[in-house]
Amino acid sequence: MSTGNKVKITFLSDTHLGFDYPVKPRIERRRRGEDFFRNFHRVLDGAVKSGADLVVHGGDLFFRSRVPAVIVDKVYGALFEFAGRGIPIAIVPGNHERSRLPESLYLAHPNIHVFVKPMTYTLEVKGAAVHLSGFPFERRDIKTRFPEILADAGWKDIKDGLKLLCLHQAVEGAQVGPSNYTFRNGDDVVKYSDLPPDCHAVLAGHIHRRQVLEGESENRIERPPVIYPGSIERTSFAEKKEEKGYYNLEFGPSDGKGWKLGRMVFCRLPARPMADLVLDGGVGAENIESYLSGRITGLHRDSIVRIRNSGRVSPDLAGVLTAEFLRRVFPRTMNVQLSADFRRAYKGKNQ
Repeated sequence: MSTGNKVKITFLSDTHLGFDYPVKPRIERRRRGEDFFRNFHRVLDGAVKSGADLVVHGGDLFFRSRVPAVIVDKVYGALFEFAGRGIPIAIVPGNHERSRLPESLYLAHPNIHVFVKPMTYTLEVKGAAVHLSGFPFERRDIKTRFPEILADAGWKDIKDGLKLLCLHQAVEGAQVGPSNYTFRNGDDVVKYSDLPPDCHAVLAGHIHRRQVLEGESENRIERPPVIYPGSIERTSFAEKKEEKGYYNLEFGPSDGKGWKLGRMVFCRLPARPMADLVLDGGVGAENIESYLSGRITGLHRDSIVRIRNSGRVSPDLAGVLTAEFLRRVFPRTMNVQLSADFRRAYKGKNQ
């Protein structure tokens, strides 16, 4: 039975902590790693200020599976301190962690819950049972194995209470990228019709664009909303126009289903602006510095800049656009990189 109280959940995902965060950098320049850590702390602080009853992390806590111990301790130390404030946090290991978080004594805190396998955590919140079912990212044929994995998590054994499903997977209908690529029927996609109708919400990571999927499946059975908060910072230029942030969710009692999703507030986080500088055939070694200097003046001082080519770039630029040259021309507040198509163009000319 649900109580008259409302359950508040802060939901974030895809923090990718450790990205561009060298432990011993050989060159002093601005790194993007601190951008991710600052937003991570903003979410945790926001959860405290909003009075969250618990926090769910939808996966890809780290940017890769093998992370330097210094970064592991930095991340887990923050989680340990947060858990000490009395707010439980549940974490789904993602694909970047290869479905397994690094081991640490920090994770032994009673308020830190990691889905090390298909399982269900049941927490008492304001006198009500909150069931968090989930499993680590599954690489192998999630399309057909999802019902089996859900059963292994003990979903059918859950009776009364708020029932939430925590995933780090692509669900049918999710969209990514500037072309709105839509996940359909691949082996790595959870079928929307397989989501349990008695679930009150699916809290999902893995998709970096924030979005909510809801409606009826093909058999006209109403399915739970699938909530993607997206990543907390822009990880690639495919995301350069996307807002970044996290969700504050509020679940309350409902006569029909016991619980229902009420308020859902997207909390925006600062995201570094991204800009493309495109070089054409009129730009060569003799004028590249003046060209870039002129274009830089119109950019935000904190921009992440990608230099692209139009397909007709002068070959003598290959020896000019070095890391040292770019650091000298661009302000220290910016990050700059060459695009993959730019590098391919020069590679083809040198073969």
